[in-house]
Amino acid sequence: MTGKLPVLFLACLLATALPAIAAEDAEQAIRAQLDRFEEAFNAGNGEAVGAFYTQDAIAFPPGSPRVEGREAIGKLWQSVIDSGAKDLQLEALEVGAGPDKMAYEVGRVMLTTPDGPAEGKYIVLWKQDDDGTWRLHRDIWNMNTQ
Repeated sequence: MTGKLPVLFLACLLATALPAIAAEDAEQAIRAQLDRFEEAFNAGNGEAVGAFYTQDAIAFPPGSPRVEGREAIGKLWQSVIDSGAKDLQLEALEVGAGPDKMAYEVGRVMLTTPDGPAEGKYIVLWKQDDDGTWRLHRDIWNMNTQ
């Protein structure tokens, strides 16, 4: 009976530590995705930006109808780029992982527009693909007024 106690204790320790490790891994992966998202945007490639979204993603741009699907979202971002937006910087202020391969992010966005610097905020629901890639699944943002 005493031989089973250390194994049971170890199993309990692992069960409590694994969610924290998974959340930390999710946060690191999402922060890395943000860097790649910025790179694609700043390279002027809206299609590549769209590839960071799930196939059935939905974006909720400010003052506009929702945009559904990876391809349409890529076109949305290309139109933003074509309007003269550049120098995108995303800052994840809070990232948390939940069950069912889902995570959330709250952040700040900064970029340069033809009218000058702009800053805003966003919330993203991330979803992990079967291959382990974290992708934006729901994305809503708005810009701060000057």
